[in-house]
Amino acid sequence: MDVIRRFDKPNLRRPQAVVAFEGWNDACDAASGAVNYLIGQLDAGDPFAIIEPEEFFDFQAHRPRMVIDDGGTRSLTWPSTKFYAAQLPDRERDLVIVLGEEPSHRWKTFTRSITRLLAETDVEEAVVLGAFIGRVAHTTRVPIVGVATDPDLVAEHGLLTSSYEGPTGISGVLQEACRKAGLRATSLWAATPHYLAANPNPKAMLALLGRAATVLGFEVDTAELEKVVEEFIDRVDAAVRSSEEFTRYIARLENEDVNDPSALDPSLSNELVSEIEEFLRQH
Repeated sequence: MDVIRRFDKPNLRRPQAVVAFEGWNDACDAASGAVNYLIGQLDAGDPFAIIEPEEFFDFQAHRPRMVIDDGGTRSLTWPSTKFYAAQLPDRERDLVIVLGEEPSHRWKTFTRSITRLLAETDVEEAVVLGAFIGRVAHTTRVPIVGVATDPDLVAEHGLLTSSYEGPTGISGVLQEACRKAGLRATSLWAATPHYLAANPNPKAMLALLGRAATVLGFEVDTAELEKVVEEFIDRVDAAVRSSEEFTRYIARLENEDVNDPSALDPSLSNELVSEIEEFLRQH
């Protein structure tokens, strides 16, 4: 059985793709939040295809969501990976936008299915978004680490580099699947402050979206998201000012070099979260 369910065949001009997954790759909902915002701003409508979840998800870990109204079931939504088409009349290339959840099983088959559908849709280049917990401050520019099928792309777009070795998520597996399929792909990873790990981070969303737009050469109105970022920073600043010790802690982070591997090493995420939890317990 074909795991791809197609609803339509969009007529797109030399499309590029933006991809994000909820889950392990998506600290502070930065990647999925950026793509959800992009779908709304470009009025992408309903998905033209999905990857059916049955073979890839443990439904006890990714339960379907039910909506009940007046004692009756209104809808039942299963976890799935959705493909949207966005036509951009003001430029020469259109977009395919992919949003899903990290699956539980058969990652190789899952990512090959994604690259197959991208190839069917004539996608020529993809950007995969992700985010991790880093030793960075909310007051500074969001560091963006790049990984690409062609390393020259990382230097070309002024991205930070990484020498990370360790576990990866579905975004890393998809990057490798793109390389094997001959599809040029760049992964953009935002570092998010470890002391805000439990909160959605619109500043990281904005940074990822802006960098994806630069890499692929499209434009999107970010005014609404920028307003959310301002409100978010104001709330965090107010919370920080309530503690002199925490204010000094943030100041120390501001002076750290984001090129230091200890600041931008995804393998230290759990350690960094434990560090800030211990700091908060002590203060």
